[in-house]
Amino acid sequence: MLSLTSATSGYSATSTSSFKKGHSLREKLAEMETFRDILCRQVDTLQKYFDGCSDAVTRDELQRDKIVEDDEDGFPNTRSDGEFLHNNNNSKEKLFQCLSHKGINGIDFKGEAITFKATTVGILATLSHCIDLMVKREDSWQKRLDKEMEKRRRVEEAYKSALSELKMKSHFGGPDYEEGPNSLINEDEFFDAVEAALDRQDKIEEQSQCEKSRIQRSSSVPSGDVFSSVGSHRFAEKVEEMVQNHMTYSLQDVGGDANWQLVVEEGEMKVYRREVEENGIVLDPLKATHCVKGVTGHELCHYFWDTDVRNDWETTVENFNIVETLSDNAIIIYQTHKRVWPASQRDVLYLSAIRKIIANNENDPDTWLVCNFSVEHENAQPNNRCVRAKINIGMICQTLVSPPEGDKEISRDNILCKITYVANVNPGGWAPASVLRAVAKREYPKFLKRFTSYVQEKTAGKPILF
Repeated sequence: MLSLTSATSGYSATSTSSFKKGHSLREKLAEMETFRDILCRQVDTLQKYFDGCSDAVTRDELQRDKIVEDDEDGFPNTRSDGEFLHNNNNSKEKLFQCLSHKGINGIDFKGEAITFKATTVGILATLSHCIDLMVKREDSWQKRLDKEMEKRRRVEEAYKSALSELKMKSHFGGPDYEEGPNSLINEDEFFDAVEAALDRQDKIEEQSQCEKSRIQRSSSVPSGDVFSSVGSHRFAEKVEEMVQNHMTYSLQDVGGDANWQLVVEEGEMKVYRREVEENGIVLDPLKATHCVKGVTGHELCHYFWDTDVRNDWETTVENFNIVETLSDNAIIIYQTHKRVWPASQRDVLYLSAIRKIIANNENDPDTWLVCNFSVEHENAQPNNRCVRAKINIGMICQTLVSPPEGDKEISRDNILCKITYVANVNPGGWAPASVLRAVAKREYPKFLKRFTSYVQEKTAGKPILF
């Protein structure tokens, strides 16, 4: 008992020092096993003591009952006051003799209790240190786990980066990862790549726009009479047909038409689209309306048609050249558009004509029109490098004038131009429909805002050109 008690009293310091020296959890568990064996023996001893006490008490009760019965059978002694006195000295002596046997088998109850308490204290102390060990070990394992997870994350990032570079190399190196009938790129990857390429082009264009603004180009504008005539070239009838179709159908309001969807609305600008597919190719007609202050329809159509200033505002064209000049107001242009990987590069060959629409009465607004539609020409045949797109585009500009107050002259504050822009484009190729629609929704509003802002900048402070 003394040995155990002393060991237990010094257990905390001993365990702490041993823990500091790096004693393992296994050693602590071995100590627990020792304490368990000791505790089991002590429990058995105490149980025997309690059983002996219980048996002794039972025997005392039986003997007491027997003594009482014997006393009742004897003759009682009578006192003068009539009370009876029993002679029970023998029963008391027997009861005390029985109770005196509680010291069963020489067990020291107090000593056993002290030892039992010391053992339980030792167990609790060992459990506490086991818990400390496990907590510290858990912290150690958690740190190792965090390090392994961080290593794994870096390895996964490196793997993804290497895989992405490999895909990019294979994309540029293999036709299966470009636009085509057997392309291995799904629509989401195709769209992400196109959007990223367009974003890069926008950043490049923003940087070069400052340099373009420093270069002042003068563009001579012929008189309006030149643009009123049809001309006598071989495409004259086709041009007249296109002009009449645009004036008849393009100016119709589509706001309440269920077939047309309003896809973009920014201030005065509204862009509508009607979804049409033919043999899997998107042929969505597009119509946009916009109002621009301070410019006339003649000025807008002039800058839209004049090739001398086209590169100032057109950001999608890589290069172009005039294939043939048909008249003063009609030319045939071949142009290639910047490639947006993984889509194939597009080119287009079209006739561009500018016309002043003669008003039927004095209340009609001053109207100008530019129509661009695809044609064929022997000097610009399709090639294998580009996919030939087909277009039919019309820009109709109507000038509205609000009379100035008094005798003041008309200024740019008094004019407003209503723009109607229609586009029917067959892009050809195998680009996914969802990608083409997303690109059109993004690029057409940007084009209108960029072009109209350019014309406002170019005409500011200049005489009004009606």
